Parts: sequence; structure tokens; C-alpha cells
Amino acid sequence: MIRSMKALSVTPLLAAVLLVALFGACGGAVDSSNAASSGWPWGTDSVTPAEFAKELAGASGADKPVVVCTAPPFLYRIAHIPGAVLHGPASSPAGIASLKTWAEPLARSTNIVIYCGCCPLAHCPNLAPAYGALKGLGFTRVRVLLIQDNFKTDWVDRGYPYVR
Repeated sequence: MIRSMKALSVTPLLAAVLLVALFGACGGAVDSSNAASSGWPWGTDSVTPAEFAKELAGASGADKPVVVCTAPPFLYRIAHIPGAVLHGPASSPAGIASLKTWAEPLARSTNIVIYCGCCPLAHCPNLAPAYGALKGLGFTRVRVLLIQDNFKTDWVDRGYPYVR
């Protein structure tokens, strides 16, 4: 009996620690009432999870999207889109530097889709800097995967492909 009571008291503590870590990974807030609004730097350069899952399933060759994850590494290790490359949180100088170094040798017409999924899109600190950095390097085909709530809810739970 004491063991199960201890387990119950540890579970809320563990849940609280995980929530703090998740919200800490999301950093500051981005001011927007509608994630798909024109106020976002990417405007209409976006794709929904349903559209992107379909695109990934049928894509091949040179036009196959290059997928970039801008989430914290611990979230990438939990689950990510197959083939996605990780460059860390784009809200950090190290994450942006990693992204730029990786992108430099790519053709500027490369089909790139960036995503995060650390938190609700309206609060994600990683997508706008990543999009801005890639556009600033001259990439013409950069899109943002519109994960409205988080990667688990909007991608994994909907049955779209992922790896751990």
C-alpha cells in the first residue's frame, strides 16, 4: 500500500517537471491570435499536417521535401518526421548558426519544410527565426508545417509517419 501511495505522489511531481520542461523549451510567446494569419513572417508559405503527410508519401527524387526540425533535441529524440534533420531550437544563436551552416551548400531552390511542434504554434519561438534565416539566405521554397497544438497531438496521434 505504501508503495502505491509513493507512486501516486511521484506521478504529479514528474508531470509537473515535464510540463515545466516543455514550456521552458517553448520560451517566449509569439503574438498572434491566428497561427495561419498574414502576420506570420511566412504568410502563405505553409502546409498543414494532412497535406504534408500526403506530399511525403508521394514525393520522390529532386523535389522530395527536405524536412528540418527546429525543436529542442529532447523532443526530436522522442519522435520526429522520418528523414528530418535537427538543428536545435532556432530561437537560440547556436540553433540558427547550425541551420545556416547546414543550409549554405544547398541549392536555393531546395524544397524545405520546417517544423517545431514543441508547443502551440501561436507560442512557438523557433519557426519564425528559422524561416527568416532560410529566406535571408535566399531560399525560395521554404514552408512551415502548421502544427497548431504540438507534434504529438497534430502529427503522431493522427497516425502520420514518425520515428523515434
